[in-house]
Amino acid sequence: MTDTESRARTLAIVALLAGATCIGTSALFVKVSEAGPVSTAFWRVFLALPFLWAWAWMDRRGATAAPGNARGLLFAAGFFFAGDLAVWHWSIVLTSVANAVLLANLAPIFVTLAAWLLWRKNPTLMFLAGLAAALVGVMLMVGGDFSHTSGRALLGDALGVVTAMFYAAYQLTVTRLRGTVSTARIMAMSSVVTAAFLLPIALLSGEVFFPVTEIGWLKVFGLALISQVAGQSLIAYAMAHLPATLSSVGLLLQPVMASLFAWILLGETLGAVAIAGAALVLIGIRIATQAETKP
Repeated sequence: MTDTESRARTLAIVALLAGATCIGTSALFVKVSEAGPVSTAFWRVFLALPFLWAWAWMDRRGATAAPGNARGLLFAAGFFFAGDLAVWHWSIVLTSVANAVLLANLAPIFVTLAAWLLWRKNPTLMFLAGLAAALVGVMLMVGGDFSHTSGRALLGDALGVVTAMFYAAYQLTVTRLRGTVSTARIMAMSSVVTAAFLLPIALLSGEVFFPVTEIGWLKVFGLALISQVAGQSLIAYAMAHLPATLSSVGLLLQPVMASLFAWILLGETLGAVAIAGAALVLIGIRIATQAETKP
């Protein structure tokens, strides 16, 4: 790996971790939103569109139309992300935030499995060790709270697993677009597709569509700017420059940051086990990163 490639890889990893930190705020915004789960997902994407298209317009590489072979992937990315948001927001409502965040972050398992089945990319033992450490750390953080037996909570847990599948598909799709379409173009075009899918679902669901108060609108604007414009754009950039397996493991920083924000903003204290789990996640990410960046 040349010095230029090494610097580009380092920048992409920094973007990935910064993006994971931004989307770590998502569950907090969803939990306090005045709109329904899918409606909140729609506003998150719709309100971000002007910023994303302004970015695409300023990005000269994204000024031309996307190649024909990329349009299908852009549509698929928007569809998969719509499924991810809609299902995950319902998961947050139906089960605990801890379980919803944990299960949604099982995406690395599905990414690694898909990379092996579709492209015969065999993960190294070092990478698998990092993935295992990070996943164990995530489980320690939420305390393994799967003792509830209500149908509502079990449905929420199941939706959390489906969320992980949708997000894994989104990660793999964006990774396939590398070198074909700029990050700005990916975000702008796929977000239009995402909003188009979410709007009819939100309207037909019968849930509250519009935030009721000015504070409610500020919450969805904050979700749009922090999680979608900043967070997902940084992640999309990183995914376009990193292996899909490494990106998925790096995103396990999200539940760590979500727990930290909940601690600071909502007073949800972290115990010794949860803190140890957060440290294990960071160690796992470091091991996986070293495995994927070794020459």
